[in-house]
Amino acid sequence: MHLLNLAFIKSRRLELKLTLEEMANHFGFKSSSTYLKYEKGMYAFKAEQLPILAEVLDCSIEKFFMLNVAKTETLISLCSN
Repeated sequence: MHLLNLAFIKSRRLELKLTLEEMANHFGFKSSSTYLKYEKGMYAFKAEQLPILAEVLDCSIEKFFMLNVAKTETLISLCSN
């Protein structure tokens, strides 16, 4: 299972000194609060938005994903029994 690493997305945006408003403009959102909802996980980024995000944040799309989440969750549940 692959999940977006929203913490990476936020930290990369901050590293590049990009504001929420600048990010909203890249996606064509009317307000920065709309983009913030994506970054906080309230809304899910769509597949067609990921290339835009990668270009703006100057990184590969692969950087947005956390790998092996299911394996980690399985190990945690095994250790807690």
